[in-house]
Amino acid sequence: MTGGPGPVPGGTPTADRAFDLRLAGLAVAVWLTALTCLPRTAPTAVLLAFGAAVLAALFAAHLLAVVGTPAAPVRRYGWIAVAVLLGVVCGGTATAARLHVRDAAPVRALVDDRARVTADLVLRDDPRPVRGAPGRPATLLVTAESTALTGPDGHRLRVPVRLLVLATDPAWRGLLPGQRLTAQGRLASSRGGDLTAAVLTVTGPPVRRGSPPWLQRAAGTLRAGLHSACAPLPPEQGGLLPGLVVGDTSRLPATVEEDFRATGMTHLNAVSGANVAIVVGAVLLLARWVRAGPRLAAVLCGLAVIGFVVLVRPSPSVVRAATMGAIGLAALAVGRPRATLPALAAAVAVLLLLDPELAGDAGFALSVLATGGLLLLAPGWRDGLRRRGVPAGLAEAVAVPAAAQLACGPVVAGISGTVSLVAVPANLLVVPAIAPATVLGVAAAVVSPVWPSGAEFAAWLASWPVWWLVTVARVGARLPAGTLPWPGGVPGALLLAGVTLGLLLAVRRPLVRRLVAVGAVAVVLGVLPVRLVAGGWPPDGWVVVACAVGQGDALVLPEAAGRAVVVDAGPEPSAVDGCLRRLGVREVPLLVVSHFHADHVGGVAGVARGRRVAMVLAPAMVEPVAGREMVTAAAGTARRVVPAAGWSYRSGGVDLVVLGPPYLLRGTRSDPNNNSLVLRATVAGVRIVLSGDAETEEQRALLEQVPPEALRAEVLKVAHHGSAYQDPAFLDAVRPTVALVPVGADNDYGHPSAVILDRLTRSGTRVLRTDTDGDVAVVRRADGRLAVVGRGLPPGRR
Repeated sequence: MTGGPGPVPGGTPTADRAFDLRLAGLAVAVWLTALTCLPRTAPTAVLLAFGAAVLAALFAAHLLAVVGTPAAPVRRYGWIAVAVLLGVVCGGTATAARLHVRDAAPVRALVDDRARVTADLVLRDDPRPVRGAPGRPATLLVTAESTALTGPDGHRLRVPVRLLVLATDPAWRGLLPGQRLTAQGRLASSRGGDLTAAVLTVTGPPVRRGSPPWLQRAAGTLRAGLHSACAPLPPEQGGLLPGLVVGDTSRLPATVEEDFRATGMTHLNAVSGANVAIVVGAVLLLARWVRAGPRLAAVLCGLAVIGFVVLVRPSPSVVRAATMGAIGLAALAVGRPRATLPALAAAVAVLLLLDPELAGDAGFALSVLATGGLLLLAPGWRDGLRRRGVPAGLAEAVAVPAAAQLACGPVVAGISGTVSLVAVPANLLVVPAIAPATVLGVAAAVVSPVWPSGAEFAAWLASWPVWWLVTVARVGARLPAGTLPWPGGVPGALLLAGVTLGLLLAVRRPLVRRLVAVGAVAVVLGVLPVRLVAGGWPPDGWVVVACAVGQGDALVLPEAAGRAVVVDAGPEPSAVDGCLRRLGVREVPLLVVSHFHADHVGGVAGVARGRRVAMVLAPAMVEPVAGREMVTAAAGTARRVVPAAGWSYRSGGVDLVVLGPPYLLRGTRSDPNNNSLVLRATVAGVRIVLSGDAETEEQRALLEQVPPEALRAEVLKVAHHGSAYQDPAFLDAVRPTVALVPVGADNDYGHPSAVILDRLTRSGTRVLRTDTDGDVAVVRRADGRLAVVGRGLPPGRR
């Protein structure tokens, strides 16, 4: 790059722009090369780097040969192309070195044999719990660096590879990054696409080797102090404040998490450049107050950045933000405060060369894109608004979230399969609350070891701006048509990126700008009202909804506006709570528990979360006891009823009858399943059979004891997630038009049975599955016919 035009003191803006483009091209090339090579092998990466090196040398030689010719633009853009090729060389080489270690033959042999090993580990991050089914030990995800592996034959390998540890022993909780330890477990293959060499499944406790670094111990103390200070706060504010300050969302209620996702505010829970800027801004204000000079202020800001990164842990977005902040401070110290875009490009390139795995991290991508949007788009938009008479503060407040959201939009759309219409106004509304909440939260963490009551007071003060964040997210998530469907994955991200780039280039022309404005108004006035009327959730005329809660059951029958009967609650609280919130259910007059297995009662706390449950219907078979105790704890003061066959309930639009079990069944393949409550509900004239997990034995008992006409229904909730344990005569007796199969994706039980699904389909039944169709509603149309509407179901299949 030395032979091309470069920036010099007093150089031209054109040269500066060329230098910026060369750095940006280098960074983008490093990123894309690392992303391309991660799922592949080291030889492939080396071959790519070698080919790019040859092309770069040939191209550079050609450019040097034309020095002195009048084709200056050709030379300028030619050196940009050389920078891109050098980025491919650097990215391919750095990634190849890491892949060579990841795919080391001795380690691969242990993984292929699923060997039991003793691993010497150094933790890279805090252990993170994974939500699982109630009644099972909680699994912790621990990212670690292995310094040595001892195989079953006693041979010791000293290979520094990355491992993902899956641990269930409570002793893993509370471990800090940097902790050295030894653990025994069994190796398995990783998912691929990153630098993780293997997954180590551990059932026992770790053996600690010394203490974590003192900085990590100090950070752990401060984080624990922040959690203690937040303990007296309401759950929503107390769970969100640590996420806002240090990125710790372990105590964040699932409802708040879902609201933030729906309104495009998830980035607030991932510590990024905004948090660093807020902390640095607070330090600068203090430095000015004590009349510190520019260099001392830069030193203080640097120390603040280092301390903040240690406090929040070196996650990808935090490392990127800290590197960006350090380069920006250096630019400030040498008198180049405007060198932010080259600083971003340099930060991206350096971080990816140090850790190519960042190339596939969505948080890293969002952080970089948001910063790029702020640097490239926000200033021009702000100045344009000010020229049109918008006050400076308001112009800044509008331009910043709009630019960040537009830049991050393609990645968010690719991940979620939606485009948020409320993200920009929601992020605009919360701007005034972010800085005070962050500063007060950091203050609570810092003073917690020496002044716990002061920390609690600071956390209480911070809870007020945090309350505003929660409120904006909740209201935004409830707005109809807040999100629009969009193709997911890489194609969806690339499509939105292309549309966005095309619009940004097109609106530079006044005529195109007017056409875009007219088109946007037409969409709002034309498409949006149609979506509000016809495309909302729940759909008009719904009679039953099968909630997508994973491997479990949760069904909802509408009784009146805001009131519904709930049958079973799924395996965990957040999923059923989210489904009820989407349906607008605020009160549950009747909760039916078909039986006490965890996949039907694990989520009862979610049904009761913020709702009054008046009555609980439960079977006589009380096994398993853990499930019954879970229901008892969540039901509170609700009236409990153990019904016999023939028990009925009628309220609002729901008419419900208990069909079975006709008597207590013992000695079956699964007594709890075969004593499930089997119900027939009638909603808006549509008959629905809800069969719990009744298997062949109970279904035959029902056929013997219940008149055939009592089993006939238009809708059948297929028993036991569509398992093979179905009596064909029972299915023939019901003869449903629509069959609902609540089932979890990729479950280990083989549900649903292909034989049962084929039998239902051949008999003319429309089969809907929650693992493929999402929340599914059965709708009674105005003409009396049935239709199905799914939140994850394409319109063409409804």
